[in-house]
Amino acid sequence: MLLKTFGWSLGITAAGFALAALLWGWQGLAVVAILSILEISLSFDNAVVNAGVLKKLNAFWQRIFLTIGILIAVFGMRLVFPVVIVAISAKIGPIEAVDLALADPDKYQQLVTDAHPAIAAFGGMFLLMIFLDFIFEEREYKWLAWLERPLAKLGKVDMLSVCIALIVLLVSSMTFAAAAHQHGGHHADKTATVLLSGIAGLITYLIVGGLSSHFENRLEEEEEREQEEEEKAKEEGRDTSMVGLAGKAAFFMFLYLEVLDASFSFDGVIGAFAITNHIFWMALGLGIGAMYVRSLTVYLVRQGTLDDYVYLEHGAHYAIGALAAILLVTIKYEINEVVTGLIGVALIAASFWSSVRRNQRIEASGGSLHGGEGDESSDEAVGTRA
Repeated sequence: MLLKTFGWSLGITAAGFALAALLWGWQGLAVVAILSILEISLSFDNAVVNAGVLKKLNAFWQRIFLTIGILIAVFGMRLVFPVVIVAISAKIGPIEAVDLALADPDKYQQLVTDAHPAIAAFGGMFLLMIFLDFIFEEREYKWLAWLERPLAKLGKVDMLSVCIALIVLLVSSMTFAAAAHQHGGHHADKTATVLLSGIAGLITYLIVGGLSSHFENRLEEEEEREQEEEEKAKEEGRDTSMVGLAGKAAFFMFLYLEVLDASFSFDGVIGAFAITNHIFWMALGLGIGAMYVRSLTVYLVRQGTLDDYVYLEHGAHYAIGALAAILLVTIKYEINEVVTGLIGVALIAASFWSSVRRNQRIEASGGSLHGGEGDESSDEAVGTRA
């Protein structure tokens, strides 16, 4: 089962790592590997969410999502989107950006370095909003309860995350942007650029979130309609298996999944700019990671269960928050790429280990890993449930 599901991902990983080592040596291989791990860790919750929705679709729509969807995810978001970001930030055409990366890497690096304050502000604000919306939401399970409980209470204040993000942007523009790092070790005042790019990142997040909410609401409406039609079909003695299998609900599920997948792709792509500006390292590493995320989605659907490691989602979002802070700091200061990547990996590893310990304690006490009334006492005993 594992080999069948992850076979393509393993094969592409081997080919991708070999290509990176051949073309760029050990440094390129290390960065590509870190980007792959980063993409998998940041998109783990994406796989879980996708699996929860994908299992409701029939085999036809599952194949559509796992074939056409992977093309959009790998070639669209992981390859085209980084080039577009660089092209817009450096004010050059996308084709010119690719040509420069191939023919004149030094000139390309100069353009990217000079455009980095805009990229960092845009990405930092987008990632910060993802982290803030997560940390301010009341959740059943809490990893760092001492921190997450009071923040969840604060999250009841409307628009708090937007206000905090704007305050962070204002402070960043007045401090880091006033002497932003530029090519050749020079510094320049990028206050207006950082403000504009940061607001653009915030607007982008709100638009993507709004689209996701729209499709989710339409999905719920269509599911309710199909349930009514199914009950009516039962009363009339018709075949209920044919109700809605290729109807609007399936189509809206597909659209909803694509919007969700795109929104999750933003954090991986934008977070990658905190590690490297090399678009080919970025595309290769994120593409490998995206393949594993899709394979994991298929695995979860075929197994018929979601993951038991309840803190991994927390670890991924703390990694997003760390990347947001790092991106804003790198407007002025340079931070080693490997250090940046390892911070995210360390947070994911810590959340995984905490999840393993939680599962061991619950199993030792005879509780259930999946919650419910029988699990509540066990969770409270280890301090994991709200």
